[in-house]
Amino acid sequence: MSHQRLSVHDLDPAATQAVLGLEKYVRSSGLDNQLYELVKIRASQLNGCAFCLDMHLRDARAGGEDQRRLDVLSAWREASDLFTEREQAAFALTEAVTLISQDGVPDDVWSRASASFDDKEIVHLLMAIATINVWNRLAVSTHQALPPQS
Repeated sequence: MSHQRLSVHDLDPAATQAVLGLEKYVRSSGLDNQLYELVKIRASQLNGCAFCLDMHLRDARAGGEDQRRLDVLSAWREASDLFTEREQAAFALTEAVTLISQDGVPDDVWSRASASFDDKEIVHLLMAIATINVWNRLAVSTHQALPPQS
C-alpha cells in the first residue's frame, strides 16, 4: 500500500469545504440516494479510488443496497436484468463523463439519459458525477489512506 502523500483537509480545510459544498448541493437536489451511491461507486471503480470505493460500498450496503448488484456493478451491461433502465442510463453517462477525454459524451449516451431523466435531473446527475470525480482525483493523487477497519 502506498504512503499517503498529504492530507488536503489537514493542510487546507477550505478546500475540503468547497467540495463538500458540491456534495451538499447534490444531496439536496432530489437525486435518489441509492442511485447516487451507485454512481459514486461506478465512477470510483473507473478511477481506481480505493478510499471512495471503501466508503461508498459500505454506505450502499448500510442503505440497503443488494450485495449482488454491488458485486456486478462494474459489469452492469452483462447483468442488465439487475438494474433498471434509469440506472443503466445513469451508469452510461457516469462512464462517459468520467472518461470524457476518450469520446466526450456520445449522442447515444446523452439520448439514453434524456429518455430516463428530465433536463433538471440530468443537471443533478452531472453534478453528482462531477462531484465524485473531484473526490476521486483528490484521493487518488494524494494516496488517501483507508480508514481503520471497523
